[in-house]
Amino acid sequence: MILLKDILYKVTLESVTGNPNVPVNNIQFDSRLVGLNDVFVAVKGTQSDGHAYIKNAEDQGAIAIICEEMPSNFVNGITYVQTSDSARALAIIASNYYNTPSENLKLVGITGTNGKTTIATLLYQLFTKAGFKTGLLSTVKVVVADKEYPATHTTPDSLTINKYLSEMNEAGVEYCFMEVSSHGIHQMRTEGLHFAGGIFTNLTHDHLDYHSSFSEYRDVKKSFFDNLPKTAFALVNADDRNGQIMLQNTKAKKVTYALKSFADYRAQILENQFSGLLLKVNEQEVWVKLIGSFNAYNVLAIYAASELLGLSQIEALQYLSELTSVSGRFQYLISAKKITAIVDYAHTPDALKNVLETINDIRTKNENLITVVGCGGDRDRTKRPVMGKIAAALSSKVIFTSDNPRSENPETIIEEIEKGVEPLDYKKTLAITSRKQAIKTACQLAEENDIILIAGKGHETYQEIMGKRTDFDDYKIVQELLIELNK
Repeated sequence: MILLKDILYKVTLESVTGNPNVPVNNIQFDSRLVGLNDVFVAVKGTQSDGHAYIKNAEDQGAIAIICEEMPSNFVNGITYVQTSDSARALAIIASNYYNTPSENLKLVGITGTNGKTTIATLLYQLFTKAGFKTGLLSTVKVVVADKEYPATHTTPDSLTINKYLSEMNEAGVEYCFMEVSSHGIHQMRTEGLHFAGGIFTNLTHDHLDYHSSFSEYRDVKKSFFDNLPKTAFALVNADDRNGQIMLQNTKAKKVTYALKSFADYRAQILENQFSGLLLKVNEQEVWVKLIGSFNAYNVLAIYAASELLGLSQIEALQYLSELTSVSGRFQYLISAKKITAIVDYAHTPDALKNVLETINDIRTKNENLITVVGCGGDRDRTKRPVMGKIAAALSSKVIFTSDNPRSENPETIIEEIEKGVEPLDYKKTLAITSRKQAIKTACQLAEENDIILIAGKGHETYQEIMGKRTDFDDYKIVQELLIELNK
């Protein structure tokens, strides 16, 4: 039996009306899920305010209400707790309810614009190969030891995070690698978690639909490192000018990695091919099955984190060489007609530029590079023309199409992307609203040895149009189309 006062440990309280010694059943922040003797936490969200649903929670049998603004009427038998920040309170309550599960394993958070999924997933792969029971909380999936769950957010809500961490405790998980998004940090989903380390990848143009400015976006990321304990490590990319900003106020052990700058961990690219990378990492050569300079940064971060978590240099290098690419991250196939199709999640200007430059560095220039790309609806509109400019400048031919238009008109999104195209690149571009038709057109235009890049959705297996999700998998579609066209 767990008491209300037990789960309020470390929560900043302004007032308590009622009995704090009542036993509680479960914690909810969605009033529709409230059952008898549950605690309802009224959180002010971006879409709705939980305070509007306090009466619903009361009617459904809540034993306690946690809120920032007390209701005008109290119901007998219900305890009302006022706090200054319900979202922060929810995260701390969730950790207390599940017996602070993050303290019973080594939790490493990975944050930055690009590379979070790759680093988290490959660290999960590496530590699993090294014989440890390992957990993963990522955009692509959640894994508890060897049990998989579908992911719904880059960083889940705080209740879900602690529920999975508690399950990891029960399964004997020793290490967990977690993507930490700016939304997750800003919405206090990671409050109350005990991190053994934090990794910063890079910071580029993204999420300015949510954050008011780039500096706010940067400072939200920085707050994650500010809150790391002195027992943790803070590992940052020294080639990104924001890396040192992340370290300014952290109490954690400061560690850097870089390809170009002086750093604690350094790497040099010796060979870059479609089959992989040959790297010199801290004077040791290693071949990895990942592609491109952006992945050299990811590999270096993984290597550094592995050593900081206790693996030897030899172990880390051995397992690095065995790692395989993440679904939807530079995932490629070669057709019978020797057409290479690459599917990548690149949905920011910097990520798209990295992928296109990687392909251009590897290819001989005797073949065409045909890019299929769009931008998501109801998201940062300012990046659309920037991505149009990059795609057209770095491709032989580019087809602008739909990504996940959501509630926006897909034609309008495409028009905004096209505004960034330089006049000399106009002739390279096509606009095809249907993503499947755009991919089919790219396959029809491609000749032997040509390369097709399908960017933006990567691992996603759906397309969202006007609130409805339909099955859509870029990799499966291009695979089927190339087989069909080869007949």
